[in-house]
Amino acid sequence: MTARPQSSRENWQAQYEQSALRDQPFETMSGIPLDAVYGPEDGEFPGQYPYTRGPYASMYRSKQWTMRMFAGFGTAVDTNLRFKDILANGGDGLSTAFDLPTLMGYDSDDIMSRGEVGTCGVAVDTQADMEDLFRGIDLESTTTSMTINSPAAPILAMFVAAAEKQGAQRAKLGGTLQNDILKEYQAQKEFIFPPRPSMRLVRDTLQFCAAEMPKWHAISVSGYHIREAGSTAAQELAFTLANGFAYVELGIAAGLSVDEFAPRLSFFFNAHLDFFEEIAKYRAARRIWARWMKQRYGATAERALQLRFHTQTAGVSLTAQQPEINIVRTAIEALAGVLGGTQSLHTNSMDETLALPTEKSARIALRTQQVIAHETRVTQVADPLGGSYFLESLTDEIERRAEEYFAEIEAFGEGSMLQGAYHGIEEGWFQGEIANAAYDLERKLNRGEHQIIGVTGFREGNEEPQPETLYIDRTTEETQIKRLGEVRADRNGAAVAESLAVLAQQSQDPEVNLMPALISASQAYATLGEVMNTLAITFGRWEESAQI
Repeated sequence: MTARPQSSRENWQAQYEQSALRDQPFETMSGIPLDAVYGPEDGEFPGQYPYTRGPYASMYRSKQWTMRMFAGFGTAVDTNLRFKDILANGGDGLSTAFDLPTLMGYDSDDIMSRGEVGTCGVAVDTQADMEDLFRGIDLESTTTSMTINSPAAPILAMFVAAAEKQGAQRAKLGGTLQNDILKEYQAQKEFIFPPRPSMRLVRDTLQFCAAEMPKWHAISVSGYHIREAGSTAAQELAFTLANGFAYVELGIAAGLSVDEFAPRLSFFFNAHLDFFEEIAKYRAARRIWARWMKQRYGATAERALQLRFHTQTAGVSLTAQQPEINIVRTAIEALAGVLGGTQSLHTNSMDETLALPTEKSARIALRTQQVIAHETRVTQVADPLGGSYFLESLTDEIERRAEEYFAEIEAFGEGSMLQGAYHGIEEGWFQGEIANAAYDLERKLNRGEHQIIGVTGFREGNEEPQPETLYIDRTTEETQIKRLGEVRADRNGAAVAESLAVLAQQSQDPEVNLMPALISASQAYATLGEVMNTLAITFGRWEESAQI
């Protein structure tokens, strides 16, 4: 007798029962029992291809999202104290913000760094700073995210060397390196080298992490900065996934198995204020990724098909006027991220439009996540809005618009998304599309079609004094420069020169993976600026040409 085929629900139920569920009743505050998921017997369920409703069958019933707070200011010692405060207050992941000189590959004593050291993130010049940054923090049990792109490879090298000096094993280090250089040319503009040699460094980190750091995400493909630059939700989705496909093609060209390296790609999306559009964007992202990975790139491993992502609430939505209202904005945006099925979440602080957040405002931002997780009960049902006529239609429409962009990019590259990304950057196409979207939104604001509370209307309260903010004074820069001088004086100059000479020689051979040489330079306490200047001799420096 032929066995009856299992329904979609029965398949989901089998997956669900394998999950380690929290030992508690799932019910409303009034005691109404709640199923883990709702939908027709043969509909789509979470944890099933194409994962529109979520990557895992049990979603937040078995594991909540990581509450990852973005922190970084002043010296590494200053930020280390903030990290420990975050962990003590219930944060379970660290996300590192670097200052502008570090992001641009300059040392703190470089003339180009003057006035910027430690002001918008932490200053990291050498491995000694990385050691201070994570002193007293168990790096094998705490996941660490580092938001850096052009100098991502040497910063990862410093992190690995510092972790090993602490006694940690590479294979046990968990976390994420943003390392998304393509969006730098498209939106954020923190580039150093031209696109193609920059992608060589991305390839090297991808290969290195696949071989040495299996728990580490080598690339976090970031739509966040694309959205902050003024894109629409559909553009954020399309350009982010197109970049993701370009990195997949880069990995395949490097000889890596897509089923082995694709699971270590993660994504980073913006959570903006159009509540339902944001939720639809996340659902469409999972569906598109799964379909492309399976049908175009031949992925078969479930983890390679599942798009997992971090979410950060929209910095661009915050206002200097009536900054307390930013708490409300952030809560709404965070809820959209959770209802959209995020795996990790950062909530902005109310004062970030004025300065780096104070400890109090950062704590309120973290408490916002905790209220959503523990008081609202929205975590008890997977994809609770799935099946909504409105949301399903919006998901389909955002997917359709994204596919139109994919067709254009693919045409640029004559069938290659990687070559299409290069072409779009070099011709200024991505930049132009984002600029046009930003201009269109500004016109709508000026015509009164959109409202910003406290800015375009409801201004009562703007006359109230601003809250106290975190101030980074000049002594921070002086302290960091002094620290850098001490490291230079104490290190072995001959070892530094030798490590940089090896790096220079190996950079000329495009087939050589540079991560071992970068780690050796870090262990010799070569500075970030010395490393980047060495690479620039081979790679050159990129200057964006104006597009008219």
